Amino acid sequence: MENKRIVFVDYIRVIACFMVMLVHSSENFYGADSSGMAGNMSMLANEANRFWVAFYDGFCGRMSVPLFMTISAFLLVPMPTGQTMTGFYRRRFMRILPPFVIFLFLYSLLPLAWGGMTWEQSLSDLKLIPWNFPSMAGHLWFMYPLISLYLIIPIVSPWLEKSSAKEELIFISLFAVSTFIPFIHQFIAPEVWGECFWNRYSMLWYCSGFLGYLVLAHFIRKHIQWDNKKRLVVGIIAFLIGAAFTGWAFWWKGVPGTLIETPKLEWAWEFCTPNVLLATFGLFLIFSCINKAETPKAIRKVSSLTFTMYLMHMFFLAPIASWMVGGDVKNPLLPVWLAIPVIAILTYICCVATSWLISKLPFSKWLGC
Repeated sequence: MENKRIVFVDYIRVIACFMVMLVHSSENFYGADSSGMAGNMSMLANEANRFWVAFYDGFCGRMSVPLFMTISAFLLVPMPTGQTMTGFYRRRFMRILPPFVIFLFLYSLLPLAWGGMTWEQSLSDLKLIPWNFPSMAGHLWFMYPLISLYLIIPIVSPWLEKSSAKEELIFISLFAVSTFIPFIHQFIAPEVWGECFWNRYSMLWYCSGFLGYLVLAHFIRKHIQWDNKKRLVVGIIAFLIGAAFTGWAFWWKGVPGTLIETPKLEWAWEFCTPNVLLATFGLFLIFSCINKAETPKAIRKVSSLTFTMYLMHMFFLAPIASWMVGGDVKNPLLPVWLAIPVIAILTYICCVATSWLISKLPFSKWLGC
């Protein structure tokens, strides 16, 4: 199943990869951290930044990570008949772990070449590698839940192979309820359904997180037999409602000139929230309406490079954004409505070109190509 080319999945990879870069381009216009990225504290300089970050990061980009999780599950679940757990792990982890580890070291060492970090910071990041991502590679957080998804696939795959639509809907419903927990934490109670300082595992812990997207992907593939018209109508409605709320949530909390804790500003931007779930479901349905018999050559090639592009993109995005912002988020080189997508487009072009060159090398598979 994994080797069979599904055209709309190639399109999702290409677009979702750009969405990741759009999100990180937007962070330069509200992060209070000196790096330009959104750290623990944020500040919006003016109303223009408030609106356009909410639009590009919230409305347009927040579905990127769940889309990647969903297509991984869509392609890999259930496992092919006869494939063992160890065989699955060997195949998947040989694909993602070597590039991941190499880039952990690159982000800990390469910035030394242009003075982007001190030796002390580099040493600190190298010591951190067995435990977490380095300081200049916050985007690599994604790899850890992706690994966890791969770890759980052989366990849930036998159930999904035999489950009915009703059974999967029960689990998806529990997952959907769990997506409200971040909102409950924000507005009602910091601990819910058994959470306390000696127990992090709430009542719905085992029905929450990216596992929900895994089951959703299988449900869409096996049990949703809608025609394209219905997929498109439902998809557009779901996407617009979810994405609009996601963008509005940031705009509502963002007060220009006020220093605010980033989690409070991004209160509805967690990837397992009901609005992001709804928008992801809608966007996936929209993409699934692509009925081409074959993926165009250019899309197919870029799709095959997206893993490397994702791993490397902060090497390009950070200097491009720094040049575009010019130290003044109120008055960037271009108006903010144009600056954010231009940063993302330039980063994307650099990543495509560099990944394509790497793919020509004999050791390219070790870098994700």
